[in-house]
Amino acid sequence: MSTIVDSLQAIQASIVAATVSANRTDKVHLLAVSKAQPSVKLRAAYLAGQRLFGENYVQEAISKQAELNDLAIEWHFIGPIQSNKTALIAQHFDWVHSVDRLKIAQRLNEARPENLPPLNVCIQINSSEEGSKSGVDIGLQSMLAKDISAMPKLKLRGVMAIPAPTQDFAKQRAQFKIVADAYKNLQQQGFELDTLSIGMSDDYVAAIQEGATIVRIGSAIFGSRT
Repeated sequence: MSTIVDSLQAIQASIVAATVSANRTDKVHLLAVSKAQPSVKLRAAYLAGQRLFGENYVQEAISKQAELNDLAIEWHFIGPIQSNKTALIAQHFDWVHSVDRLKIAQRLNEARPENLPPLNVCIQINSSEEGSKSGVDIGLQSMLAKDISAMPKLKLRGVMAIPAPTQDFAKQRAQFKIVADAYKNLQQQGFELDTLSIGMSDDYVAAIQEGATIVRIGSAIFGSRT
């Protein structure tokens, strides 16, 4: 598991360097995407200092949570949300990054247990306007943000997006700027947001240049998924 430790250290150093290069003084948080990775690898990452873990599949995540319940992990759900999974997500996660429609927000709010703090949520934006991609259209984000803000068991924290993949750094930045502008627009409307969840293993440096506060990295930490 020394490879995971080395990878985490290298990525953290790269994040710091990208933050300095962007003339930023705030902190960029690393979310370790651990879907399809065994619990033993998550434990190794935790022991190396990682605390935020992101999962895409509900049942798999709940199984890992049971195996790792001795660790103070902050669990983030980052995958597409099926209506019949909202109760489990509301009960077992600290954050949800992929809220893209009112129905899902309502179900999460209704299912969040009274004994837990409000569920932190991000609105997923379809920044590239691809029909196959999840996410709310940018033109509808304000309405969804307003609805979520009125829900007592949810806390709106920011926005998330998964732009179309490209290896062109300039194009990466251009796509992330669209998301960052949407995020700033919501802030200007009075929404108290602090989270811009953009950037993955192949493009997180560009995301940091455009203001990412959370980058979601999996394969660069854990290697190929099993």
